[in-house]
Parts: sequence; C-alpha cells; structure tokens
Amino acid sequence: MKILITYFGFAYIISWIVWFPLYGQELGLKVMPIIPFQHGIGGLGPLVASFLTTWIYYKNKGLKKLFKKCIQIKPILYLVIALLTPFLLALIATIMNSAINEAPINLSGLLTVKEFPNFNLLTFFIYNLIFFGFGEEVGWRGFALPRIQNKFNALTSSILLTIFWAFWHLPLFFNGPGYTSMEFTDVFGWFFSLLTGSILLSWLFNSSKGSILICAVFHSTIDIAFTADFADQNIVNYMGFLITVWGILTIIYFKPKNLAKIEREKKPAYNKV
Repeated sequence: MKILITYFGFAYIISWIVWFPLYGQELGLKVMPIIPFQHGIGGLGPLVASFLTTWIYYKNKGLKKLFKKCIQIKPILYLVIALLTPFLLALIATIMNSAINEAPINLSGLLTVKEFPNFNLLTFFIYNLIFFGFGEEVGWRGFALPRIQNKFNALTSSILLTIFWAFWHLPLFFNGPGYTSMEFTDVFGWFFSLLTGSILLSWLFNSSKGSILICAVFHSTIDIAFTADFADQNIVNYMGFLITVWGILTIIYFKPKNLAKIEREKKPAYNKV
C-alpha cells in the first residue's frame, strides 16, 4: 500500500504541476506561459512516477525489470490486436453509421486530427505512443495494476485502478481538449468508457505476461480512433458501444479472476520486484 500511495502521489503531482499553466488561468491564477505540447508532456507523469517509485523502493534492479517490460514485444498476436483492432472498430462504426443514419462512408478523416492539423497518421501515432501510450501505461498498467492484483482479482483491480486513473484527469476538465464541454451525462459516459478501456488493457497486460509495449500501442490506437476527424458523434457513440460489448465479452470469456487464460500478473508488495 505504501508503494502504491507513493506512486499515485507522484503521478498526480507531476502531471498536475505540468498542466498548471493550462488550467490555472481558468481559475483566475497567474501562471507561467504555455509551452508547445504541454498537454502531452503532462501525460508523462505516470511514467516518471513509476520509474521514480521503482528507484526509491527497488533501485537499479527494479528499473531494469520495468524497462524490460516496456520493450517486451511478444506475444506478437496481442501486439497485432493492439495495433489494428481500434481501426477495425472505427471501420465497423462507420459502416453502422452509414446503415442506420444513411451517412456517407468517408475514412479520409482517419488520417488527420483537428488538435494537430499538421500531423499525419504516423506522426499522431508516435505522439500518442510517447506521451499517452508509454506516458500513462508504464504507470497505470506496468506499475500499479500488478500490485493491485496482488490483493484483488483482475476485474476488481481494473475497476479500482479506473477510479485513480479518472481522478488523474481532473485538471483537464478545466482546460483540456474535449473535456471542458462535457455535461454531467457526458462525464458519466466518459468514466464508463475509461472503465471499459481499463478492462481491455488489463486483458492485454495479463494475457501478454505484462507487456507494457502492447498496452501502450493499444492506448495510442484507441486515442486515434476516437479523436480522428472522421469520427462524428454518431460514430463515436457506435465505437463506444462496440468497445463496451467487447469488454463485456472479455469478462464473460476470460473470467474476472485473471481476465486472461493464464495467471494474472502480480508483484510482491515489499522488498522484491
């Protein structure tokens, strides 16, 4: 528990300090000038927190093992799933939108995003992979999840982690792309989508024997699918529905205990990595 409290404390403090120029001005506070990619840089908080906490409690041995998980590319099957399934869901959602609402199918917007009009798909993927894929997943799944799974089953751990994960986003509701316009019902839907994503990420993490790389890739491609220019509100809703169904089927098939066909990933609470 002490280790997790240390980690979450560092993750919140680091990200919230970096984001302060973004939301501080909305609170009427005098802040420093905003720098390019400040939102993304704040996303590195969980990564920095995980390495810092690992060094404090486990020193170099722990850092080496954590880094090894960051570059673990196998099993390849799960890497392919992480890379391609969000785009497949986006395609299915677009087809559903066309069939239900008679909207034209236009996937060209999948290659662009309004937040960064000069980015192409590869550039936006790399941006997401660095700042939010590895930036978040080294911490949430790589560090926190296996330690929570010491005490709880995989499903309960996913739910508990979602609460901490959601609270980390709090400053973005004052000045964050897509957050400031949310109504109460939107926030509820956002939290539920975060929970579904947490379940799927736990499934990928446990099934791949703790590959942070695979989780980082999935986090990145999901973000792209939901924020690309082609995704109007109907398509976003259909993608949310599809991911929810996927999450429910994952729980039913892989069972709450491990959310995998193998034993869930665990870490000893003290003294060992």
